[in-house]
Amino acid sequence: MEAKLQYLIAMVIYMAAVIVIGVVFAKRANKNSEEYFLGGRSLGPWVTAMSAEASDMSGWLLMGLPGVAYWAGIPEAAWTAIGLAAGTYINWLIVSKRLRRYSVKAGNAITLPDYFSNRFHEKSKIVLTISALFILIFFTVYAASCLATCGELFSTLFGFDYKVMMIVGAVFVLVYTLIGGFLAESASDFMQAIVMIIALTVVVVLGVVKAGGFGAVIDNVREIPGFLELFGGATPSLKDGAQEVVNGAPVFGAAGNYGFLTVLSTLAWGLGYFGMPQVLLRFMAIRSEKELTRSRRIATIWVLISLTIAVFIGIIGRSLYPTELLTQNNSETVFILLSTKLMPALLAGFVMAGILAAAISSSDSYLLVAASSVSKNIYQGLINKKANEKQVMLVSRITLVAVMLIAIVIALDENSIIFQMVSFAWAGFGATFGPLMILSLFWKRTNRAGAVAGMISGGLMVFFWKLVIRPIGVNLGGTIGGVLNIYELLPAFIVSIIFIVVVSLITKKPSAEIEKEFDEVKAGV
Repeated sequence: MEAKLQYLIAMVIYMAAVIVIGVVFAKRANKNSEEYFLGGRSLGPWVTAMSAEASDMSGWLLMGLPGVAYWAGIPEAAWTAIGLAAGTYINWLIVSKRLRRYSVKAGNAITLPDYFSNRFHEKSKIVLTISALFILIFFTVYAASCLATCGELFSTLFGFDYKVMMIVGAVFVLVYTLIGGFLAESASDFMQAIVMIIALTVVVVLGVVKAGGFGAVIDNVREIPGFLELFGGATPSLKDGAQEVVNGAPVFGAAGNYGFLTVLSTLAWGLGYFGMPQVLLRFMAIRSEKELTRSRRIATIWVLISLTIAVFIGIIGRSLYPTELLTQNNSETVFILLSTKLMPALLAGFVMAGILAAAISSSDSYLLVAASSVSKNIYQGLINKKANEKQVMLVSRITLVAVMLIAIVIALDENSIIFQMVSFAWAGFGATFGPLMILSLFWKRTNRAGAVAGMISGGLMVFFWKLVIRPIGVNLGGTIGGVLNIYELLPAFIVSIIFIVVVSLITKKPSAEIEKEFDEVKAGV
């Protein structure tokens, strides 16, 4: 049987399994908006942990992160992974239990904007509106990155047109999310987390065997200047946008310099977790606060294993096939390259389903959170406060379609780099919601004015730093350029904290009722 047909059969089997999950949960999901958007707070510890991480990691775990390691070696990929692992653990440790408790206390909030709005007992819904709009903006970019993953996967495997396959993937995700809601999404994410880690493990084991052992893998890349140095980094020599190849070997320039500021900037990825809606919603949705300790352990172990293997896959790819992927965009297909080269076609097809799993598990989460922000928070919260459940569900479905259409437009560029798209949206959420989440849970003096100032300053600083400051840093070079070229999440996160604290202190303190509620949550009442 032709290899491409076997790939397709394996993927169809996987898609069928995902659709069955959606149908199974459809009846319950459509009972009311709380069931559709939060699953009635019924998730167990395993589903909570695994679905949170699968929806968080997205296609970049199997494509973006290995691609970075293949292209430039250890530094950026490894420091990013370290930051993400630390952020995962700390978020589950300090935020999860307090948010689960506070979201129930604050009017039984079922969305992140609901929580922020109810936390400050606002009547004019300014916090709710701002948070809902930022969610809509950044999740549209996130969804686009997932569609780009689908497009790259199918165009690489089957030679189909990137844009056509990206749109086909979008339609599949949209239909699935419309049917099943949060419960179906969480159940399929649990399955997809398992598929992802199995796929990663199988590929890395086969790659090491093919290379002749772990030592052989390292020996093959050791000669590349800076490739294995945490404070170095490889610099591919480019000609006409592609890496030069001389006498069958890729050409590299002198090793890079990954200094303290760059390391700090890359570790800042971990700060993003404190503002990531799809993860925070899992904290709110678990059936019991007591089960979050087990979820934290499961999530941390999964993340450590997955990130480590993903980085190593990039190294194995460069070791075995050093001249196969000669552009930064193509380097993100290293996982596909290894799978198709090292496995029988049918098995490779199931492994490819791991990439599809990652893209779907994330995009359905992003769509659902965006839809809830518009239908529950903007439509029912502001436009039509008397809206019934049927109207809310209708608006949510219209929103799903609208967000998907915009995401398709963003993802039309087949040369877009998944890692860069994800990093921008990640920074947006981390800076807009992360500081406010931490301070709203742990600082009683945080008030509504501070919340508004923090979200706006953090969100806008991400755009300003990314589009204005970082290009200046790249052009300047040197120490000053290095300072200006740091990842936008770090300065935006700091700016948001400063605005929340300063504005809260110079404006009226929270009411006695809000402070009492805070104290009761703190005491576990």
